[in-house]
Amino acid sequence: MEKKDTFIHPYMPNSVPDIKKSMLEEIGVGSVEEIYKSLIPDDLLYKERLDLPEPITSEYELKKHVMGILNKNVTTETYISFLGAGCYRHQVPAICDELNSRGEFLTAYCGDTYSDHGKMQAIFEYTSMMGELLDTDVVSYTTYDAGQSVCSALRIALRVMEAKGRPKDVVFVPDTMNPEIYSQACSYCRNVAKVVQIRSDKATGRMDLKDLEAKLKQEKAAAVFYENPSYLGFFEQQAEKIASLAHKYDALCIAQPEAASLGIVESPANLGADILCGDIQPLGMHMQFGGGQAGFIACQQRLELIEQFPTYMYGIAKTSKEGRYGWGRAMNYRCSHGSREKAREYFGTETGLWGITAGIYLASMGPQGMYELGETILQKTAYAIRQLSELDKITVNLFGGSNFQEFVINFDQTQMTVEEVNQALLKKQIFGGKDLSKDFPQYGQSALYCISELTTEDEIRALKDGLSDIIRGC
Repeated sequence: MEKKDTFIHPYMPNSVPDIKKSMLEEIGVGSVEEIYKSLIPDDLLYKERLDLPEPITSEYELKKHVMGILNKNVTTETYISFLGAGCYRHQVPAICDELNSRGEFLTAYCGDTYSDHGKMQAIFEYTSMMGELLDTDVVSYTTYDAGQSVCSALRIALRVMEAKGRPKDVVFVPDTMNPEIYSQACSYCRNVAKVVQIRSDKATGRMDLKDLEAKLKQEKAAAVFYENPSYLGFFEQQAEKIASLAHKYDALCIAQPEAASLGIVESPANLGADILCGDIQPLGMHMQFGGGQAGFIACQQRLELIEQFPTYMYGIAKTSKEGRYGWGRAMNYRCSHGSREKAREYFGTETGLWGITAGIYLASMGPQGMYELGETILQKTAYAIRQLSELDKITVNLFGGSNFQEFVINFDQTQMTVEEVNQALLKKQIFGGKDLSKDFPQYGQSALYCISELTTEDEIRALKDGLSDIIRGC
């Protein structure tokens, strides 16, 4: 007990005993434990000491300890990687890391703005460039990731219908969508709506429009959602028909484009989609062991939609001086920071720095750079498919047609599981594709392989040679 009362933690503010004592006296309690007991029911309160190691107080020893843990990982800088499925290895211009590490932007709390007009302008510029990329009028402040942006977009549609006096309780999604986001959507919407999957065409993977229309006739749907390109890499070539069917049955159309593709692919906003959502991780963010994610929501200048956005929105405004402008939050009453429990939806603020980073990336790339990015990925993906298709006993590009960044390889003829193939590839210092066999059992032993602009011809040949050896040995 004596050690507990006198120990001063070097990384915890206000851990000096005298300061802790004065703070407790100020609120009228004798110990921190009293606070916990007043809030947590006794049957839920853990009364033993947590099984945690003693604190490491030396900065050098702490760094050595943490690096020892991190060094157990093998990174995509060390091994060749063909993993994607929502988090991608792209080139990050040096200027992105240089600027987002500056003290003006990098803070312990998300790079938030409040009265900081510099950050407000930086986020405004990001949303403006995203608006150009998406061809939309309005772009939200960043969400946690693509999952939250999709979930929030679905809830926006449900609220819009309720506000119109036409409440609905179903949203439709393709059965080929990102399984993690599908799981999120089911949880996020479960108290207000069902998330119903639309059957896909077995040959192409694309949404079965007959099944979609049949379900639209049967259910009161608030929205129809699709990905383009899809989670499995193929292009959804029926975008306009999907939007048309949704509107025919008084539903909104929501689309998730891939940010890296928008330099060469038409924005869903010009194909009938009402709301766009997705992830900005490809725009200047490192993979970071799965981190560095942030999402967006966008639409045209439609007040009925904008009023239901849950996040901050940044606008430009005139000042008292002619020709001088300022930046600030627009329609702040909508969000949980503006009206708390009366807000449309709760949102967090930890991804503001990534919005600024994406703005830096878009500014450095420009329209021509985004075009070249998309073109390079498209060409390298086609090359990889062509090379790997020369191998026996595997089916490459299961759905045929053109793909962006990702494609499916089926291993059923090898009599090996994807897990076995990936373990064999690891021995050759190659990360194989994402195993789809659990999330999409209908496609057998299949894996999702990713190609980015950083994937080299030598890496594709190494994969081809590696798979060839594995297939011959099976």
